[in-house]
Amino acid sequence: MGRRPIPFFSTLGQSAAGKLRWNSIKGKIFVGFAFTFLSIGVLAVLNFYNLSVIKARLYLGESYDDLVDDILELRRFEKNFQIDGDEKNLVISRVYLGRIDKIFHLLSDDLSVLEGEEQVIVFRQSLQNYKKLVSLLEKGRRDVMDRLRDEGKALTEDAVRFRELKRKHIHVAIVRTLVLPFVFMVILLSVMILGFRMVSNGLLKPLDIVRRTTELVGHGDFSPIRYKGESLEEISGLIDAFNRMARELKEHQEDLLQARKLAAIGTFTAGIAHELNNPINNIALTAESFHEEFAETLDDYGMELLQDIIEQTERVADIVRNLLDFSHAGKSVFKELSPEEIIHSTVNLIKNQVKLSGIDLKISVPANLPMVKGSLRKLQQVFFNLLMNAVQATSKGGEVRLSVNFSTMSGFLAFVVEDNGEGIAKEVQHKLFEPFYTTKVTGEGTGLGLAVCYSIVKQHGGRVEVESEQGQGARFTVLLPTIPKDFVNWSAA
Repeated sequence: MGRRPIPFFSTLGQSAAGKLRWNSIKGKIFVGFAFTFLSIGVLAVLNFYNLSVIKARLYLGESYDDLVDDILELRRFEKNFQIDGDEKNLVISRVYLGRIDKIFHLLSDDLSVLEGEEQVIVFRQSLQNYKKLVSLLEKGRRDVMDRLRDEGKALTEDAVRFRELKRKHIHVAIVRTLVLPFVFMVILLSVMILGFRMVSNGLLKPLDIVRRTTELVGHGDFSPIRYKGESLEEISGLIDAFNRMARELKEHQEDLLQARKLAAIGTFTAGIAHELNNPINNIALTAESFHEEFAETLDDYGMELLQDIIEQTERVADIVRNLLDFSHAGKSVFKELSPEEIIHSTVNLIKNQVKLSGIDLKISVPANLPMVKGSLRKLQQVFFNLLMNAVQATSKGGEVRLSVNFSTMSGFLAFVVEDNGEGIAKEVQHKLFEPFYTTKVTGEGTGLGLAVCYSIVKQHGGRVEVESEQGQGARFTVLLPTIPKDFVNWSAA
């Protein structure tokens, strides 16, 4: 047997129920409209019912009037017979008795509701007694005249009472119909009050708080919104998104300040580096030429001074190259690169230093990782600097770990360099990527290595993070974006 088809409206209802929740703006609007529509529908049905009842009761009220009128006419012919004794009055009385009997039969069910079954039986019995007495009068029994008058009086009183009760019922139905518009007004007013309260407390109040907090963000205050009052689902989502944004802005504020600082310094140092490059090259060439021409005539002290000039010139040249790299001088061609290619090519550059330092280098690069976009030479420089820093910070026999894996940030790979050296103090970690800041002994570092790394990684659309505790080593994480499916080679300045 095949599966039973799901009715269209059932599926539509389930879909609507999944999207509409009470604590959302859409849910409240839907419930408000549904409640108002239902209330209007119920009031319309009640109004129609009351009008129908009034109409039916008015028709029956006419019958009650006919009943009273016919009984009064019956009594009139009764009195005429009593006065003149003409039996024609009794014949006409028979006609009215027939009419009264028909009307009473029509009203018997309604009378049972108005007066109860016992009163209906009493009236019927009085009507039957009156008929019998009329029959006796037709046979010449004048002695029943007083009894006939008493029964007629009882019929009249009962009919009048029935008519008054019916009129009261009609009046009640009319009053109930008149009350319905006021009930509708109360319901509408209640819906309006609830809607105003919902808009005021659940929408306008939290939005005002979001506006004021947003103004504070513009002045550098990234405090989250702490709103504990009533709020709608969409507003709660807006507040949560705002708090996430404020938290991320606060976390990345240092990155923004660092990027601005690097941009300013980069522009400044690019000009200086170019100006220094020519005289440094001339000094280096002059020192080399002097060494070739006069090396044999110099004593040991002279050779030591000349060698010091050559070494310091090379050191200055390295600093200038770092300054040029830091300032993004020159163009780098970005292309598809595999993580394995980046890591292994960098390790080949540093393996001799690692071997001489007696450090254990462990590498972990899983297969089938997505490609990244970038310049191989630039990225080699980043990881070369990070690995050299890790090697220099680790004692002989220590361990340096280099690993690559997916990042918690979607679309990024995490390249991690860890060591088990002395670590970096918390109070100086925010300065690590500033140009010319170094934790090394004076003369052993230029303070440009991490600043260059930071600049290159930013150029590649990534970010650098550091985690360290004093005495527990350091962990540097480079996040690089993976290549989207529609990536094509491009060049970046």
